[in-house]
Amino acid sequence: MAESFFATLKTEFYYRRVWPTRDRATREVGAWIEDRYNRRRRHSAIGQISPVDFELQYSSDTAEVQLAA
Repeated sequence: MAESFFATLKTEFYYRRVWPTRDRATREVGAWIEDRYNRRRRHSAIGQISPVDFELQYSSDTAEVQLAA
């Protein structure tokens, strides 16, 4: 799993830019991980949907159960 993550990071983000400083690269990579990779990437463990979609679906299902009770 880690190899797949780092391959995606390098291919889709890191190697496509020139980084003026190490600090800038660190901040931008962190932002990419939080914004794009973690939130938008589909995960097989949760039915091939993104974590954001999963959370929205879970919240919606929970709200429906609470209204029914």
